[in-house]
Amino acid sequence: MYTEFYGLREIPFGLTPNLKFLFRTESYLEMLYNIRYGISQTKGLVVVTGEAGTGKTTTLRSAIQHPGRDVLTVYIFNPFLTILDFYDQLIRGLGIDAGNSTTKSSILTVLGRLLQNRHAHGLRTALIVDEAHGLSPELLEEIRLLLNYETGTEKLLQIILCGQPELQQTLNQPNLRQLKQRISLRCTLRPLSGYEVGKYIRFRLRTAGATQVNLFDRAAIETITRLSQGVPRIVNNLCDNALLFGFAGGQKIITREVIEEVAETLDLPTFSAPPVAVPEAASANKVM
Repeated sequence: MYTEFYGLREIPFGLTPNLKFLFRTESYLEMLYNIRYGISQTKGLVVVTGEAGTGKTTTLRSAIQHPGRDVLTVYIFNPFLTILDFYDQLIRGLGIDAGNSTTKSSILTVLGRLLQNRHAHGLRTALIVDEAHGLSPELLEEIRLLLNYETGTEKLLQIILCGQPELQQTLNQPNLRQLKQRISLRCTLRPLSGYEVGKYIRFRLRTAGATQVNLFDRAAIETITRLSQGVPRIVNNLCDNALLFGFAGGQKIITREVIEEVAETLDLPTFSAPPVAVPEAASANKVM
C-alpha cells in the first residue's frame, strides 16, 4: 500500500489500541496518575470519563500493563452483562475456582475470602470496567455493594469505572446517589489541543519509521484539527485515508485539498467553528 511510498515501516494511523503509538499528553498523564494513585492508595472508587475516540481504552491498558507485583487487576470491557455473568467474569479474572458456587451469595462469600486473604498479605486487588456508561443501574448497584468489602481504614477492592460523558449523567440519577457519594477521584480525558494535533501526527509518523515527518502541510493539519475537534480516532481515520489518497495521486505531501476530499468521502461533519490555529512549531522539522 502506501507505506513504501512514504518511507514507513508500518501503518502509522491504525484504529485499534496500540501502546507502541501511545501519545502522552497532560490529560493522559492526569488520567494515568489518578488510576495508579487510586489503586496504590486504596481509594475505592475512581471514575474516568472522556468522549468516544479520545483514547480511554488505550490509557487503561497502559495503566494496567505494569501494575506492580502486588496488584491483581481484572479488566471487564463488556458492560451488557447479567449480574451473575458480571460476577462470573470477576471471579474468573481473579483466578477463583468457585466450584459449585453458582449463586450470587456463594460467589460473594468466596470473593470476600480472597480479598481478605490478599489484604492480609499486603496485596491489592483492582476491578477496571471499561465502557461503564453502558452499565445498567442494577449492575452499578452491585458495584456499590462491592465497595463494602473493607477494613476499618482501607477498601479491599479498588474499582475504576471508565466511560463516555453519559456515565456522569447516569451517576447523577437520584437512585444512584449512594454510589456517587463513594467516588473518591474523578478525571476526564480531553481531546487533543490544536497544538497537540500536529505533534501527535508527527509522533505517529516517526514511530512508524518515517524519516520525513512533515508529510502533512500546515493547512492540512489545521483542517484535520477542525474536522476532528482533536479526537484521536478521527485524526487517525483522516490521516490514514489521506495517505492512501495521496499515494493514489502520487502526492508526497498531504495538502488541505486531500483532507477535504477524504472528509467528504468519510461523510464527516464540517463543523461551523473556524479552523483552530496551528502554531508555527507544527511545521518544524523537529518532532517534539
